[in-house]
Parts: sequence; structure tokens; C-alpha cells
Amino acid sequence: MKLYDSRRAPNPRRVRWFMAEKGITDIEVIDVDLFKGEHRAADYLAKTGAPNVPALEMDDGTTITESLAICRYLESLYPEPNLFGRDPKETAIIEMWTRRAEMLIGTPLMMAVRHSHPALAALETQVPEVAQTNRQGAERALKLFDRRLAESPFIAADRLTIADIVAAISIDFARMAKFKIPDEMTHVRRWYDAMMARPAAGAGV
Repeated sequence: MKLYDSRRAPNPRRVRWFMAEKGITDIEVIDVDLFKGEHRAADYLAKTGAPNVPALEMDDGTTITESLAICRYLESLYPEPNLFGRDPKETAIIEMWTRRAEMLIGTPLMMAVRHSHPALAALETQVPEVAQTNRQGAERALKLFDRRLAESPFIAADRLTIADIVAAISIDFARMAKFKIPDEMTHVRRWYDAMMARPAAGAGV
């Protein structure tokens, strides 16, 4: 298998972190330079059908994009440690928190970065109001996660899951927009520091 990757983007980092947690080392990683437009090249689009990273090319040539779809597929091939759920109830809870992490934190913070960081002006028609609105939305959403993390060391279960990876990468990426966890979010801060201290966090950058 081949993983088409980009060190500059947060979504590919989800897959790298996920692979590191599972100790997956037998997938070839190919870097795609977004600023050179390699994700829009004809040969890449012929594989993926869309100018997206990451992309996973399977041994039979089938290629899938979307970071969570790739992680789900890898979970089926490398089931331990389990990061998506061990039974129907736990799987549903992890899915719920993963969706919340992506929609309430991940997407708003990515939009805040894309519409404010000077280096990304080459890729985005930046609108400062879009950056500010999304940043404020993410800050409000963190209150929900702070309440959850007051009662649990991790977001969706009693162990690390894909929900934690999605949320932690989103917050870390937002440093590009000078985003900081609000001081009153003590439980989010404790969790985030623990996530960044994991060996797999280093493998994901």
C-alpha cells in the first residue's frame, strides 16, 4: 500500500498519528507538495478522483481519500490497539465524539487558519471575518469538551481513540493562527498536554 501524504496539512497528520499509535510501518509514504500543486496533477487525480490528501492506494490499485475513511480501513487490517470501538455501544459513542471533534473544533479551526495565515493566501481567498467567526465558534465548542474531560481522561472512552487524535491535531494546527486554549479550560489543557507528550504525536509532524 501507498499513503499519499502532506506534512503541511492537518488531515494527513491524523493518518500518520493513527499509524504511529498502531505501530504500522509497512506502508510506503509518498509526500505530495500542495504548494507546487502536486495534488492537482493529472496522474494524482487519476488515482484519487479529487485533489485531496491524504490518499491511500491499496495493493489492487483502489484508492481512497478522507482521513477517517483511511483510518477505518487500517483499523480493519491492524485491529490493535483498538481506536474505533470494541462493541456497538462504544463504537457509537466514539463516532459521536469524533464527529463533534471534527465539526465543532476541527473544521472551524482549519478555516480560521486558512483565512488568516499569510502563507496560505496563495491557496485561499482569505476573508478575515471568516477566520474570526470560526475561531470564536471553536472556543465556544471547547466548553463541551472541557465538561467531558472533567469526567474522563480521554474524550470518547477510557483510552485513546480516533476522537482524541482528531481533536488534538486540530488544536495543534491552530497554533498557526495563534490560537490558544482558554485559561479556564483546565481539563482540555490537561488532556492536550498529555496528547502532545505521546510518542505518536511526534511521529505525526
